[in-house]
Amino acid sequence: MIPAGFDYHAPRSVADAVKLLGSLGPDAKLLAGGHSLLPMMKLRFATPSALIDLGKIPDLKGIGESGGEIRIGAMTTEHELLNSKLIADKLPLLIEGVGQIADPQVRYRGTIGGDICHGDPANDHPALMLALDASFVLSGPKGERVVKADAYFVGLYETLAAADEILTQIRIPVPAAGTGWSYTKLKRKTGDFATAAAAVLLQMKGGTVARVSMALTNVGPTPLKCRNAESYLVGKPIDDGTLKEAARLATESCTPGVCLRGDADYKTAMAGEMARRALQTAQSRAKA
Repeated sequence: MIPAGFDYHAPRSVADAVKLLGSLGPDAKLLAGGHSLLPMMKLRFATPSALIDLGKIPDLKGIGESGGEIRIGAMTTEHELLNSKLIADKLPLLIEGVGQIADPQVRYRGTIGGDICHGDPANDHPALMLALDASFVLSGPKGERVVKADAYFVGLYETLAAADEILTQIRIPVPAAGTGWSYTKLKRKTGDFATAAAAVLLQMKGGTVARVSMALTNVGPTPLKCRNAESYLVGKPIDDGTLKEAARLATESCTPGVCLRGDADYKTAMAGEMARRALQTAQSRAKA
């Protein structure tokens, strides 16, 4: 189908984009990669009066390191992330996750900020951001504010970003040397959303878990941080018994919807299995 008519704007700065977002009213939409918005417009499930294209704003692109953090512009594409030596060296978990997003065509256009702002728990970045303890910089008419990822996702397609704010940057603390990682994803075919997936960062010391961060994809209205499983694992070895219990604890808050990828019980069971496998892989990559 053909989208309904709309006005098109291409600001050259974040300040201009914020002004446009405020002046054009609630029917205006931000355009990043467009993989979520444009199909909705073609089906006329979304009929924005105006699009504000963020692709011409240079300050929204780029990858750098500052103050022990990796800082990523919100309009940085998945392809650019995959080809960043800095990301590969400092955030291998992000590389592993991004490499499983859709297909090369999508990764050439899709952006990290667009993925995060969509607030879809089936997307891969939200759980990755929780596991990586990321923060998001939001810019609006009152200036900038920084929001932690574990507070940002508040419901299905809902985030803490206000209607007049723009996500401009993602900040991720560099994990300690020797940290193991894994993004383990079950999907029906290449390019599909996850039936369930688990993101893990793991630090070992003296044969036991010193620190662990774990989150799940597509088994609730938001990405799920596995806090009970994390607390349980600290101070314990990674063995069959602890893996089984950690997987059980990880699935306690799973409330997946029913779809062609399976019923709720199956998806929950697979979330536990992905958590178990991710922990095993992360341990194999960790250095005490």
